[in-house]
Amino acid sequence: MQLFDVYSLYDIEPVRGSGSYVYTADGTEYLDLYGGHAVISIGHSHPRYVKAIADQVARLGFYSNSVQNSLQQQLADRLGSMSGYDDYALFLCNSGAEANENAVKCASFATGRQRVLAFGGAFHGRTSGAVALTDNANIRAPFNNTDNVTFVSLGDLEAVRRELATKEYCAVIVEGIQGVSGIYEPGDDFLRQLREECTATGTCLILDEIQSGYGRTGRFFAHQYSGIRPDIITAAKGIANGFPMAAVLIAPHIEARKGMLGTTFGGSHLACAAATAVLDIMRDENLMQNAAEIGAYLKEKLSGIDGVEQVRGRGLMIGLEVEGRDGAGLRRELLTRHHIFTGGAGARTLRLLPALSLSREQADRFLEAFAKCINC
Repeated sequence: MQLFDVYSLYDIEPVRGSGSYVYTADGTEYLDLYGGHAVISIGHSHPRYVKAIADQVARLGFYSNSVQNSLQQQLADRLGSMSGYDDYALFLCNSGAEANENAVKCASFATGRQRVLAFGGAFHGRTSGAVALTDNANIRAPFNNTDNVTFVSLGDLEAVRRELATKEYCAVIVEGIQGVSGIYEPGDDFLRQLREECTATGTCLILDEIQSGYGRTGRFFAHQYSGIRPDIITAAKGIANGFPMAAVLIAPHIEARKGMLGTTFGGSHLACAAATAVLDIMRDENLMQNAAEIGAYLKEKLSGIDGVEQVRGRGLMIGLEVEGRDGAGLRRELLTRHHIFTGGAGARTLRLLPALSLSREQADRFLEAFAKCINC
């Protein structure tokens, strides 16, 4: 059986990792500034993380959600305390797309409405409901098309007001920072105004923090720079450092009822052990502060390099546009000549999503290689 041809792959296979590095079978070292697509939050193979998973699987790897699992409450307590949302309820699932689908489902149950407002450039996942919220016709099959979703331009408050005035929308969904489209921030003022409009019209505000959350921007969630509190927050990617997991944080005014949400694998013993270890390491090693400091350092240095047209983002979620350069070609050059993994978004944007533990020395290695690539 052959694999379904989905992704364009680099001719490189990492077989082990350590911190911000991955290694091929022949021992070649690569600096990882992509983090497996913002997933590696605490670094590859962190010994405390490895021990937490190994110890848990030796005790019990899985049992269904038909029984008590105290690890879920332990995780909820830790997450509530660190994020500042200890009065919210937590639903655990398996992926960002699943989290977003459940978030919209909660909003629809809570309001009795069925329409959702999303934004141009949005990416909320590839499953049926999530891809309907994603502004990319190339990945929506005819089955996914629906009249229940309307897209407006990010930042267009008047369009938001016009749509929400109909009081037909159960939710507005917005990313803390748009990742796939190229690292675009909605803006703190826009988020505050969006919060006001949602409150005035009885519409749930969903913050998709799948990529921008979990300390990546220097705050636990990117939207916290604006001071707002959404009705629902979704998280995944860095939540368990590579173990499949996601979460929906639900405000206390949204009532839960038995059977409203459900999952087989979500919140498993192993997933909770992994996710709790991630939070403990983030706290003990001050990784959010490190993300803020190293991110600010990278942005300052990158802005001073000739040929850099724009630097966007916060913390260690950075988008670079280089004048007159193809993004894919630049990524290949960094990988093949300098052994540095980076990501892309669109034709011209280089995307940096490293582990939150990235050091100043590792940042300098990238800066030196990047300057060579764009000035050669």
